[in-house]
Amino acid sequence: MADRQNSPPPELQYHLDSVDQLLADLGCALAEQNWDTLVSLNEKIKPALEPLMLALEAGQLDSELVRTRLEELRQFTDAAGESAIRAKAEAELALKGVNRNHSAAKAYQNISTSRPK
Repeated sequence: MADRQNSPPPELQYHLDSVDQLLADLGCALAEQNWDTLVSLNEKIKPALEPLMLALEAGQLDSELVRTRLEELRQFTDAAGESAIRAKAEAELALKGVNRNHSAAKAYQNISTSRPK
């Protein structure tokens, strides 16, 4: 296993930095509720983690460096799940409001057009 006091080799540091940037981008997209970007970034998670997992299995990387990033990713997925549930509830509420407005408009139209002259 890698010595905890030594920094990872440059190629592994590059992969660690890439995962860090991906986590930051995910956090920004979630804060903006940019679901399209979240989907796109989600597709990059596994490929970004694979080199780190291989290095970890080969004993080339300190497990704590990977564990902290995986924990951050878990926290992100928890937050994203909660945010998605809230967004869904808000969309359902908005749709119910639109349906009520449509029903009220239709009822008004029926009343106003059926008046005897």
